[in-house]
Amino acid sequence: MSVVSALPFLKPAHAPVSPGRQRRHTLPASEFRSLNTEDAVSVFELEREAFMSVSGECPLYPDEVRHFLTLCPELSMGWFVEGTLVAFIIGSLWDQDRLTTDALTLHRPRGTTVHVHALAVRRTFRQQGKGSTLMWRYLQYLRCLPHVRRAVLMCEPLLVPFYQKSGFVVQGPSEITVGPLTFVEMQCPVRGHAFMRRNSGC
Repeated sequence: MSVVSALPFLKPAHAPVSPGRQRRHTLPASEFRSLNTEDAVSVFELEREAFMSVSGECPLYPDEVRHFLTLCPELSMGWFVEGTLVAFIIGSLWDQDRLTTDALTLHRPRGTTVHVHALAVRRTFRQQGKGSTLMWRYLQYLRCLPHVRRAVLMCEPLLVPFYQKSGFVVQGPSEITVGPLTFVEMQCPVRGHAFMRRNSGC
């Protein structure tokens, strides 16, 4: 998979400022990049903070985090502020219309659907729009990958409005359950945006 054309969406969020134009007080340095196995511990710590207190379950456990960051790191995106991971998305490829339990652990290299396993934001950075910003940037990145047709995810019903604001639409109840938890499956098309590709550096 070539991701050279998608690199604009993995550049630092703020362009460098020349010393002569720097203000006395500046925003923290911020960057977006793909994750790798060296980030696995930080990813799981953030994920545990985000999910365990709410649902008691993590979408991905340490071995699964390493698994996906080994097989398809290019389908992940981390947001770092002053070198600290403050938000992330992990995805993998899938090759069926709907998600099944196999989608929780498998990466299908020939698939055209990106399964978004998890989006998490560090507690001290919530209520600042960072989750929406990261998802927007991730979807723009996916639009630069020619083989990807759509992104899918499953979420608890209370999160449906959040993902709808990012362009996802409800497909229906997910067949996947985790203990007492039930989920809604959603999808967002990412193909057919030729104008966006021409004007986004893809």
